[in-house]
Amino acid sequence: MELYPIFFFILLAIELAYFKVANKYDIIDKPNERSSHKMITLRGGGIVFYFGAMLYLLLYGLDLPFFILSLSLISIISFVDDIKSVPAKLRLFMQFFCIALLFVQWNLLDITSFSFVVVALFIGVGILNAYNFMDGLNGMTGGNNFVLFITLFIINQHIHFTDDRFLLVMLFSLIIFNFFNFRTKAKCFAGDVGALALGTVVFYLLGDLILKTNDFTYILLLAVYGIETGLTIIHRVFLKENILIAHRKHAFQILANELKWKHLHVSILYASIQLSINVGLLTIGRVYPIPYFWSVCVILICTYSLFMAKYFKLHQA
Repeated sequence: MELYPIFFFILLAIELAYFKVANKYDIIDKPNERSSHKMITLRGGGIVFYFGAMLYLLLYGLDLPFFILSLSLISIISFVDDIKSVPAKLRLFMQFFCIALLFVQWNLLDITSFSFVVVALFIGVGILNAYNFMDGLNGMTGGNNFVLFITLFIINQHIHFTDDRFLLVMLFSLIIFNFFNFRTKAKCFAGDVGALALGTVVFYLLGDLILKTNDFTYILLLAVYGIETGLTIIHRVFLKENILIAHRKHAFQILANELKWKHLHVSILYASIQLSINVGLLTIGRVYPIPYFWSVCVILICTYSLFMAKYFKLHQA
């Protein structure tokens, strides 16, 4: 317990040191026609997620070599992408490779069918890219994931699927990141390095939880942003757009850009809805897991569809 304050201040020092590096070498996010922000902002502040995870792994998690390798590779390629654009095919290859490394860590390749592995690979890469889309709106990454890790910590008190210390160190990372991002004028964005590092950690933790409980309904911990991202991709496919190119068609982007909601209000709305779903998952969902799962999915899908039917025309205009 006495090490936790030391962990916190080490991570804070790393974040502040990174800001100096980012300022010196112009690692910045400049607004463009697809951005939801209007000010030049430091990119890569989410690097604290990688160092938070590695701080735990190097002290307590050396028995997770493939997870360490996966997290390090995805963070390195993503940090390079923050500095200088990396070809999309190379990024995508590295994402599939790093998710496959997690399957090796879980020994999934030895005990599951090929079709299951392929589907799980695409789900994993989808989660990584969803986390990348999340960055760019103040408070969206930090708010949603703070709710997620608090929920995981509560679940871990009853179903010990991971080490509490890992969850707490990641919560410290999120608190530090939120201090600089969850504000009207953000000092930094997570960047690709932060988004994909955090996405890799979340995919690993959720995978661990689902594999140990054999309960897929825990995927609802990502329900709000996950379903919205999936439906947005489907929408863009129908519009015959390249889904790998940045855009402003997410519902949260329309709220911020076309409906002029404040960024923090949008982020708080998303985090609050996800929090209510998590509470339901830990109560009603433990008694009626399948009905609760499908009820949440149907409600979110209908809500998204009605919202886009009413307001997407504002984006088109």
